Amino acid sequence: MLSQLEAVLNRCIEKDLVLNWEKFHFMVSQGIVLGHIISKQGIEVDKVKVGLIVKLPSPTIVKGVRQFLGHAGFYRRFIKDFSKLARPLCELLVKDAKFVWDDRCQWSLKN
Repeated sequence: MLSQLEAVLNRCIEKDLVLNWEKFHFMVSQGIVLGHIISKQGIEVDKVKVGLIVKLPSPTIVKGVRQFLGHAGFYRRFIKDFSKLARPLCELLVKDAKFVWDDRCQWSLKN
């Protein structure tokens, strides 16, 4: 384990990466990096943040759709067929498109 820590610290030195020692944790089994949980199992989503996104109300204006897609898009690598699921919402962003929140949009938001 110490050899792995040494390798990480050496790589930081090689790449001139400066660590914030108040935020840097040694010898932990998991941690949050760039909003993702990193552990032996791999990269996972932060369930608390996903829970907040799920609880967002349905958007009523284009700005709300953009915000939702931004939040959800952060986790797109974990969502199978994200682009297909998001398509009804993306169609609302087309220039001069009339904003009509229909069943397709609601389904897209909840799935």
